Amino acid sequence: MKQRVITGVLAAALFLPIVIIGGLPFLVLAYLLATIGLFELIRMKKINIFSFPSIVSFLLLWIFLYPGKHIPFISMTKMEIGLLGLFLLLMYTVISKNRFTFDDVGFMVISVLYVGVGFYFFIQTRHAGLEYIFYALFLIWATDTGAYFVGRAFGKRKLWPEISPNKTIEGAIGGIVCALVVVLIYQWLSPFAESIVLLSAGTIALSAFGQMGDLVESAFKRHYGVKDSGAILPGHGGILDRFDSLLFILPLLHLFQLI
Repeated sequence: MKQRVITGVLAAALFLPIVIIGGLPFLVLAYLLATIGLFELIRMKKINIFSFPSIVSFLLLWIFLYPGKHIPFISMTKMEIGLLGLFLLLMYTVISKNRFTFDDVGFMVISVLYVGVGFYFFIQTRHAGLEYIFYALFLIWATDTGAYFVGRAFGKRKLWPEISPNKTIEGAIGGIVCALVVVLIYQWLSPFAESIVLLSAGTIALSAFGQMGDLVESAFKRHYGVKDSGAILPGHGGILDRFDSLLFILPLLHLFQLI
């Protein structure tokens, strides 16, 4: 626990100032985090990080993260470049004589989309306003904290033991309640939402989806037989271990039109 707290404090001291500054430093941070996240997934799958499919996937990720629809100096949309990347990966199954399989192509494409969509909306949420990125961060931190302490104190019924044995239904509910309380306090101190009802309903839904994002990451790790997605954050694991919930809720934040 001590190591987790120290790492969390140091990470926040580096992360939050860049989030507040925004602009190019934030964009560089988002690209770096997304790149590490994709690296963690590729390593889980035990695909060579310097292989042709990995290089194509990283290029697709970086293009996908670009805020605009068109990439400078390239006369193609991001969708067209994505299709080209897909065809290259499919062609490589033939070139590699099926050592790189159709299933591997699916893994790489889904990995790029999973990480890319989440961090793309990380960038878009910051562009929408600092208040929205803090809303998402407070929501996730409150959900995680509430679920942990309520689960330890009152948790009896397992939420999804096949995926994450320590999570409980009581903890999940406690996380949602805690997120709602923290968000309403944040709204009271620094109003940013026009409708308290919509904000409350959205917060409940996003808190639940965030916990599902956590379970999805747990399912990945259990399937590939790893404890953590990485070791870059001592006591916490990898980037995906810390951003798994955000990768789920940030796209939904825009889908629910809370921004």
